[in-house]
Parts: sequence; structure tokens; C-alpha cells
Amino acid sequence: MATRRRMLGAGLSFAGVGLTGVSLLPALNARGATEDLAAAAPSPVQPFAGPMPLVPVLAPVSTAHGRDVYEMTMRTVTRSILPGLQTELRTYNGQFPGPTIKARRGRPVVIRQRNELTVDTSVHLHGAAVPPRHDGSPMDTIAPGAERVYRYPNRQAHASLWYHDHAHHVESENVYRGMHGSYLLTDDEEEALPLPKGAYDVVIGIRDAHFDLATGALVYRMSDRARSTLLVNGAPTPYFKVAARSYRLRFANHSNQRFLELRLEDGGDLVQIASDGGLLPRPHTTSSVYLTSGERADVVIDFSRYPVGTQLVLENTGFGAGAESAQVMRFDVDRTAEDDSSVPDVLRTLPPLPEPTAERTVVLRMDEDGRPQPRAYIDGKLYDPDRVDARIRSGASELWTVTNANAKAPHNFHLHLVQFRIRERNGAAPGPQEAGLKDTVRLLPGETVKLQATFDTYRGEYVYHCHMLDHSAMGMMATMKIT
Repeated sequence: MATRRRMLGAGLSFAGVGLTGVSLLPALNARGATEDLAAAAPSPVQPFAGPMPLVPVLAPVSTAHGRDVYEMTMRTVTRSILPGLQTELRTYNGQFPGPTIKARRGRPVVIRQRNELTVDTSVHLHGAAVPPRHDGSPMDTIAPGAERVYRYPNRQAHASLWYHDHAHHVESENVYRGMHGSYLLTDDEEEALPLPKGAYDVVIGIRDAHFDLATGALVYRMSDRARSTLLVNGAPTPYFKVAARSYRLRFANHSNQRFLELRLEDGGDLVQIASDGGLLPRPHTTSSVYLTSGERADVVIDFSRYPVGTQLVLENTGFGAGAESAQVMRFDVDRTAEDDSSVPDVLRTLPPLPEPTAERTVVLRMDEDGRPQPRAYIDGKLYDPDRVDARIRSGASELWTVTNANAKAPHNFHLHLVQFRIRERNGAAPGPQEAGLKDTVRLLPGETVKLQATFDTYRGEYVYHCHMLDHSAMGMMATMKIT
């Protein structure tokens, strides 16, 4: 295993630029960094031409000694995503997206990750409480040809988590080129509910992409506004055949920076039952679900209200959505089925928040004045892995006020290690969709959120950052140390 802190700290100099300086950054599309996220190119595929893939569930290589052991290999593969073209991808186990891992509270998971790529990697289990050496620190990387074992204790409650690359300066490109997958953690509390299960509990990972239409290659540029093709479980604008009954759909936004607002074309009800950190206290009936990069939301849709033969489009009306990215997928109701599922009026009980033991402020800002090499900052500073930005007492429950200081650029905010509760959004109580546990929260230009997190699991250093990964790669990341 190679450690980037050692490699980059060994006396390298980049013309006075720090560790997050432009000499290490991917090529920037500076104008796109501060303009809206509307895609500029037409979609290269006919919508609904193919089925939505169901992401395979990875089988453990061992279940002995009360733990599940997995093996993954990060490698480059070539797959057909657009008709008649081949696309090179960076993958886990050759799959795009990566295989789904199903875990259970109280049963540890061990994953041996081998890096057969030509770039450094670091695997982060997003939303999980894990010891520092297993968190996938941006500077604690796996060199090409090396391997690493990650151990996940799974002591927290149920949640639809996900894993992705986090090697600083290449995290944005690695994730964009395919290094992401779902990790579904369950427990007795969740399984006791009569929610849709089995074949009617479906992962739907959504992300965008920009293809070279001559070669099929994924085009990567920082803050690229031409990522106009929406992929659902790796397929462009697919259809999904459903029965006329209720489904639990686990929506996840795996985009680097695109915001999604998902709604049915007829305005029909979506019953949101969960967010990043698991079930909401109560179900929330809505016509749309808003997901920024890295956020998840589980919804129940009752397709029995539609006659067999109905074709129903899932639309995107989120920030920066243009005509070419307005259609996400289509549900084709093609059969009837028995349905004994239901959504209870109460899904879980969250304990009351304690009085905060400390308060702090965080300001997110990036250059948006058109300069050729824009940077992104937390509290006016670029990320420096050798600097601790926040010192936190173990067991503390802190109230953080997080502000997007930009006039044009949207951001979001992700804390490693902890799930948090949102106390306020722009001075008002959060809506029901934000009433549960969260690990990522949106911040449109000028917005402020107050969130409360309790640091009562592991001690050590962890990062917090904008989860628009193009922004974190540009420096919008900081380090907290729990002691």
C-alpha cells in the first residue's frame, strides 16, 4: 500500500503551489466551473431503447467466524454502453456500476481490494462509521499493483450506503469513470416492517456522462457541462418492466456534480421512506425527490394504480436539467402480481437530539469570476492533508452552521464518520424529507443549513467536503480530528 501523504510530502515542489495546487489537478474547464450545470450536447441514444440492468449482488468468499469476507479487483474493462461503440471503464470486479454488497448490522464485512489500475485508489464507504484506517482517506491510497483490506464493523443502523473511490486529485475522475457501487445495510428493525422486499426492492443508481460519439470514450473534464447522457445502473435512459404492485426503489445520485429532481411524468405520488441514513421517522408523500451528488432516497411507488400496458417516464427537473437530461428512465407496467406489502404510518423512532456541546461554522466557496484556474475552499482554505481544521472532543454533539457563500455555484456538504440531523434550513425547520439521518446535504447559492452530529464512535482524523467531487478535487475539503 502506498500512502499519498508520504509520497506528496517528500519534498516535492510545484512552483509554490500547495498539495491541492493546479499542478496536480485534472485539466479544468474553468468557464464551466461556475456556470450552471445544464448539459450542452444532445443525447447520443434513443431513449428507452434497452432494459435497465439489475446490479448483481456480490457473494462473499467466506462467511466463517461471524463475518462476511469479499474480494474485489479494481481493473479497466471495455463495455458497450452506447449502441455500436465500446467504452473503457475503471471498475470494481469488471462491473459497471460496481456490485452491490448486502450487509447486516452487527455482522462485520471484510473486503480485500486489489488495484490493477494504473492510478492510485482509495475506497470510501460513504455514510459508514468505521475506524480511520478503513475509511478510505483521500491521502491513504492503494498504489497500482498493491492491495488493501478494509474492515467494516456495521455497528450502525440500517441505511442505503454506497462505496466509491476517494484518492485525492483523482477521486473525481475515478468515480466518473465507473468506481462506485451500492452497500445495503439492514437490521431487524427494518426487516420487521412490511415494506416491499425481494424482487420488489430495487437499487436504481443514476449518474450522468459525456461520451465521444466517434469512439464511445468517456470524456472527462473538470466541471464539464456536456455530461448530457443519464445512465441508470450503467444503461442510458432505459426502461424497467414492473408489475402492477408496490416497489421499493432505492434511488442514489452517483453523479460527480449533477443535481437531480425526480418525478413521475403524471405527477403521481412518490412515498419517500428513507434518506441517506436509513428510514425516515414517518413516510413522506411527495410529487418529487431532490438528490444532490452522493445523496440517496428510498421511495415506494404503487404501480397498481396504473393499468397493465402503461408506460410511465421518470423525469429529472433538477438544477441545470436541460431537455437532453429531462428523461431518466421509463417504467413499463406489463403484468399483475400479488402484493402483501404496505408502508406503516411510523417507520422508526429517532432519539431526541441532545443540547449541543459546541458550535462551529463552515463556509463553502469557490472562484466564480472566470479565472482560468479556479479553486474551491472551505473557510477560505484549500485542502491540506497535514492541517487539522476542526478538533472535536470524543462524545461531543456539535451544531455546525454550513453556508454556501457563492452567488452562482451550488454545493453540497458531506461529513465522514457520522450521520447527522438537520436542525434548520435558511432559518426554518427542515421539511419532512430531511427529518431523518443524513450524511450529505444540499446547499444552493446563498443557502445556510444547521446540522447536528454526535461524535461518539471512533477517534482519529476524517475529512469533510463538498460532495460535488469536482469541487473537492479542486480543494473544497478539510480535516477534523476526534480525540
